[in-house]
Amino acid sequence: MKNSILFVICLLTLASCNQEPDGFTIEGTLRGEVEEGTNVFLKKIGDNNQPVEVDTATIANGIFQFKGISATPELHYIFVDKAQGYTAVILENGTIEFSAQKDSLGFAEVKGTLQNDVFTDYLEKSRTLSQKARSIQEDLQRATKDGSPQASIVALRDEMQELQEEYKGFELDYIKNNPNALISALLLDRAVASRAINSEEIKTMYEALTPEIKNSKPGKRVLDGIESLKVSEEAEKNTSIGAKAPEFSGPNPEGETIALSDVMGKVTLVDFWAAWCRPCRAENPNVVAVYNKYHDKGLNVVGVSLDRTAEAWKKAIADDGLEWNHISNVAYFDDQIAKLYNVDAIPAAFLLDENGIIVAKNLRGPALEEKVAELLN
Repeated sequence: MKNSILFVICLLTLASCNQEPDGFTIEGTLRGEVEEGTNVFLKKIGDNNQPVEVDTATIANGIFQFKGISATPELHYIFVDKAQGYTAVILENGTIEFSAQKDSLGFAEVKGTLQNDVFTDYLEKSRTLSQKARSIQEDLQRATKDGSPQASIVALRDEMQELQEEYKGFELDYIKNNPNALISALLLDRAVASRAINSEEIKTMYEALTPEIKNSKPGKRVLDGIESLKVSEEAEKNTSIGAKAPEFSGPNPEGETIALSDVMGKVTLVDFWAAWCRPCRAENPNVVAVYNKYHDKGLNVVGVSLDRTAEAWKKAIADDGLEWNHISNVAYFDDQIAKLYNVDAIPAAFLLDENGIIVAKNLRGPALEEKVAELLN
């Protein structure tokens, strides 16, 4: 009978040891001159891309604690009242050990769970490469200031370029070697935003991630970003020099629909701009001058506005004397024509020949007139 009871107890003990933790605990230790009762804040990035407070703890004898439940691993940040900097920590169920000097929160030691151990390893290796970059940058600044030979400056720039490629390779290898790590999804998310690699490469690495990481917030963003990146890559291909300009149409200030094909000239400038865009408004007098000089010879301009309101758009047309065809869906950067032409910053301009072939992009100042004169012979 006793043996049976012992056997049951052993089974229960083993079962409890194999269970996943039902929540997270951050055991925090803060060194330095820290007042009793100092607040420690646990925050995450909210929808407006600003830190949002999730929880607050107080320090007693240099120790604080956070507890909760994390459905999926998620990046959070620890701030200490009246202390500079912060510490990134990945919330996941389990015991997370945090240790830092009050004045060096950016170099805190965070360990105890898989995600934080991998994240700490990534940060340490990343800092090594960053230190190399800072050293090269300092040498480059010194060489430029001291008037060193041009060959030395070029060599330092080449060294920096090589280091940038090394850093890129390091991050891509880290993603491939750690498909179960949140940092891999975060790095992929950044690769989508910066277009560091193409959508097919990102998709391949994304598909290798574990289901848990795919289901995390950055994992979901990566999946959405892949589709957006594909669209962007296709638009970039379709609007490269030598490509046929994509056809589009939209409402003019009078509410009538006009199409690019209806207003083409021997040379056509498709000009993306907005009333709120200062560089656009600064360039408008030059476009007006070129248009007035060459319109009778075959130059047409189509202004595509990314304004938020029709009133601002129409007022800017009148104020700047833009006497050419205008189109606007009043949709800011959600404008479908802007997406069609892969425009994510303005001013942006595409110069077309009489066949609608893109022959130049983003010409400004004298360069615009020179190209228009060349095309009109």
